[in-house]
Amino acid sequence: MLTDYHVHLRPDEVEGGAEEYFTTDNVERYLAAADEAGIGELGVSEHVHRFRDALEVWDHPYWLRHARDDLGAYAGFVRTTPLRLGIEMDYVSGREDRIANLLDAHPFDYVIGSVHYVRDKAVDHDVWDIWESVGDPDRVWELYFETLAEAARSGLYDVLAHPDLVKVWGAERPSPERDRRFYYEPAVEAIAASGIAVEVSTAGLRKPVGEIYPSREFAEMCVDAGATFSLSSDAHVPEHIGFAYDRALEAMNEWGIRKVSVFEGRERRLEPIGHAGARAGAESSG
Repeated sequence: MLTDYHVHLRPDEVEGGAEEYFTTDNVERYLAAADEAGIGELGVSEHVHRFRDALEVWDHPYWLRHARDDLGAYAGFVRTTPLRLGIEMDYVSGREDRIANLLDAHPFDYVIGSVHYVRDKAVDHDVWDIWESVGDPDRVWELYFETLAEAARSGLYDVLAHPDLVKVWGAERPSPERDRRFYYEPAVEAIAASGIAVEVSTAGLRKPVGEIYPSREFAEMCVDAGATFSLSSDAHVPEHIGFAYDRALEAMNEWGIRKVSVFEGRERRLEPIGHAGARAGAESSG
């Protein structure tokens, strides 16, 4: 079995509205790309900040700018398709009850938890850059992985997205001086305690860092802790469905990962990992 659950039907640009991308024709393009890549389970998990409902959780300026659509309408549309219904729900410390209320109101198959912001600063957005406000890379990494651990322990999520996203900029941001395993440890402990699935994502190969999420060291620590895993591309266009899965599967095999998480109705089962198709090995796609 191959999955691609961390998928978006539209690009990140604020102008890309539901009326243009939440369509049968667009879904068919994604399904065709998944079939070519050998993906057995395809799901969509739009960013929560694209929905007005998210402002009940947080009113960060970035969310205020992007929150245009109705979450119920999105869920209703996806339920008319063969896609699994997911959401990418940012973790916002101190807003756990509000997040839970939002999630409980919709029939998701899975919920992907992500940490893009530490407090109100972003690790992957240069306008809200945490490095400008915090500066010290060791402190940035410490804060990020502490927040990731909070997200895992919250019990709100089924999957922990791109778990070492803090590395996204690669050499464009300073690196911490300490062994990175020092920062991973609290997150790995929380992952083991909560049972949340860790996402193996090929999206990092399309970013400045040029690496799969998570790093080998982080993944191996999770394996040793008994974690389960999911597999996704974080595609925002059909051409990125199953992106570079040949590299992901090679890495997962080296790390000792033999099964992948499959979700329905927020229930998880584990399936043996399958083989990548033609598109999944084409890193030049898109």
